[in-house]
Amino acid sequence: MKLNDHEQAILAGNMGPARQRAMAQQIEIGRFFDAEDMVEVAQAHIMADTESLGEAGIRFLEHLADMPLEHCKVCIPTITDPRGADFNAYQRINHNPVYVELERRADQAFRALGILMTDTCINYQTMMPPVLGEHLAMGDTGVVIYSNSVQGARTNYEGGPSALAAALTGRTPRYGFHLDERRRGTARFDVTHQPATWTEWGALGGLVGRKMASYYEVPVINGIHGPAPTSDDLKHFGAALASYGSTALFHMVGVTPEAPDLQTVFDGPAPDPTKICKADFEGFLAGYGAVDDALDVVVFAAPQLSLLEMERCAYLLKDRQVHRDVALLIATNPENKHASDRMGLTQTIEDAGAVVLEGVCFYQMHARELGEANNWTRLMTNSAKLTNIIGGYGYEPVLADMERCIDSAVAGRIV
Repeated sequence: MKLNDHEQAILAGNMGPARQRAMAQQIEIGRFFDAEDMVEVAQAHIMADTESLGEAGIRFLEHLADMPLEHCKVCIPTITDPRGADFNAYQRINHNPVYVELERRADQAFRALGILMTDTCINYQTMMPPVLGEHLAMGDTGVVIYSNSVQGARTNYEGGPSALAAALTGRTPRYGFHLDERRRGTARFDVTHQPATWTEWGALGGLVGRKMASYYEVPVINGIHGPAPTSDDLKHFGAALASYGSTALFHMVGVTPEAPDLQTVFDGPAPDPTKICKADFEGFLAGYGAVDDALDVVVFAAPQLSLLEMERCAYLLKDRQVHRDVALLIATNPENKHASDRMGLTQTIEDAGAVVLEGVCFYQMHARELGEANNWTRLMTNSAKLTNIIGGYGYEPVLADMERCIDSAVAGRIV
């Protein structure tokens, strides 16, 4: 790989052993992916929950944090994905204190490295939103696909170690979605049914994701018309697409910045389309359906809720009460939690018997152990992404829109 003078100096150890090791790691990654050189990155986003880190990962971070600050402090703005524990609410949901203590250790180590503990998978809605053409090193799947697709920035999926390496060096290997040629459309989907809810946007992401056969496939969505999709619409679509398809980039004709028309996004004639109609949506949702059945927990998370979603929850829960046999958990990021506190949304939600969780995401909270501690099995959510993931943690998921989820939480059964 070609290295410039600054990168060679890092590799030579002139800026300390931590950055030297990080650059050496990135060179190996670059060689594996046939990268010709490095690219400067503007910011990094690190997966930071202890279910991903484990004890060994935390010890590694603590070892880095013990180095002199000039050797271990990150050199670009670096933020974190949701934690695995809410330090203020863990006792309310029977979260194991052992896991909470692991989170505290990780939090302290990250802070010592100069990392901003944002604890969010929706940074693009609340802070430092990426801009068109900006190179990044992002970790969370939803963050990656939104940054690439909706904002036109450039990033691959970065594991925790490679995102940290980018944070320490300000560089990442130039391969994958940093390259123009990897950003062209590869498959076309013509949509004849316009999604009307966040759940339907997630279903569309799942339908497209199931057709993806490779990380480097780039689906192009054609046929979206009427009012432009909102940020939350595209958030749910992208999160589900990334979950079902391991997809890092999509284009939506007339909506996303690199897709003004079909010819541009395919760099030539568009291929024959796969059609997605109303019956496809109905079939997808029916696959996760249940009526008049037992219910243990309702979860709104994955992705974390925006302020508008928090307002919607408060509106639907006002002057109502969650059934005593059902838990209702709502996860948002710290910025939206504090805004919800100030606006009275949190009080309205919790007066109804729900629990608002700050800076976490449900499936990253040792969800299997959490379910066992609370005897939760049947889980209801409006998130197609969470529905796809949570079955692997021992839950039986049901997918429905937010209104039906809350009606069910109040009724104490799936309605």
